[in-house]
Amino acid sequence: MTLGVQARGNSSLRIATLRRRMTALAVPLFLCATAGAALPADCKQSNAVYADRDGAYELRFSPLESDAAAASNQFKISVQKTSLVLDGYVMPSEDPDRAIGIVMFNCPSGDVTGDDLDACTVWQGPVYGVSAAGQVDNLQAESAGAADRIVLPGLGPAIRESSIWGEGKATIAPWDVMTFKECAK
Repeated sequence: MTLGVQARGNSSLRIATLRRRMTALAVPLFLCATAGAALPADCKQSNAVYADRDGAYELRFSPLESDAAAASNQFKISVQKTSLVLDGYVMPSEDPDRAIGIVMFNCPSGDVTGDDLDACTVWQGPVYGVSAAGQVDNLQAESAGAADRIVLPGLGPAIRESSIWGEGKATIAPWDVMTFKECAK
């Protein structure tokens, strides 16, 4: 027996029986604990909420509420422990077929120029959705099931080089992968 306890008679049989019973109880307890948790497959992309691995950023999708929108998704990225909130959009592109995202901070409203948009753009690039099985694809439109993970290549370095970086602002660069956290209703 382990831990310096000497086995007597049927004690090893009792321990093995106890382990089997505890294992048998663990499965139902685990299922009960996760029963209320939303899974990506049960959530539309427009309601999905993601977090980076350090818990420093939250990416929250919301419905576009417009059939005429050029974007396929919209989201906000909150920098935790600050008041910073960035606006993001995903737009389909062609040749090659890609979901292209843009993250902006403090953009002017109304009639803006390309220079105005360039000045407030924090990050721009492809947006990938990753299934629970590890299948990587373009992020699907808001009506599709939520991806298990979202990949925004180069987001962390772009944030470090942007106007939101510094003392009193963002001080942790996010990982480029955001993991499904919950489904907002």
